[in-house]
Amino acid sequence: MIQKLKPFSLLLILSSILFSCTKNETTVVLPVTAITVSNLPADTVLGVNAITGMPFSAGKYTFYSLERNAIVPNTDSASTQWDLAFAGSKILTNGGTSGKGLGGAFIYTGLFNDVKTISNDSVFKTDNAPGSFAVTFGSGKGWYVYDQLTSLVTPLAGRVLVIRTASGKYAKVEIINYYKGGVTLPTTASESDKLSKQRYYTFRYAYQPNGSKTF
Repeated sequence: MIQKLKPFSLLLILSSILFSCTKNETTVVLPVTAITVSNLPADTVLGVNAITGMPFSAGKYTFYSLERNAIVPNTDSASTQWDLAFAGSKILTNGGTSGKGLGGAFIYTGLFNDVKTISNDSVFKTDNAPGSFAVTFGSGKGWYVYDQLTSLVTPLAGRVLVIRTASGKYAKVEIINYYKGGVTLPTTASESDKLSKQRYYTFRYAYQPNGSKTF
């Protein structure tokens, strides 16, 4: 004889099944899609001083939000709205002496796609002007090399900037090119072109909005 379950007993069974399913669920972290930014101006050269022969610029950084994928106005330079700032070949993070945020960085040697997780023992440097920056400045020391014979700046292969953003989240950045149009000029290009077409960044990045260290 089949007995009918009382409503209370049925509720207990359904609750048990639901709890069991929930307990055994595996959290799936979806891969973060990389974004490419092209021709970001970084204190571009305005001309050449007629007396010294040296190039000059406005002396202003371009502030960028990785979270919003957008340029941040210079009027917000003292805020936590930006994550990276670009001027010439120098890159600042929003932390330390450069900003009010939690920003920092370290340079990973390897491929962009190989940076899947930031290990918990990773050390993020912060900007400490004038002598030390999270993204090391100087030819062969950070993300680029400068050839004095050709006057060209070329990104070093296999260098990834691992970034802690102003809000304490994480991103990875690869500088692809330093020239307008995303193509390094030939060595035979005119000095005028080498000056006027430099300081335009093309880079790709992946930003993790959930605060984890996994991409």
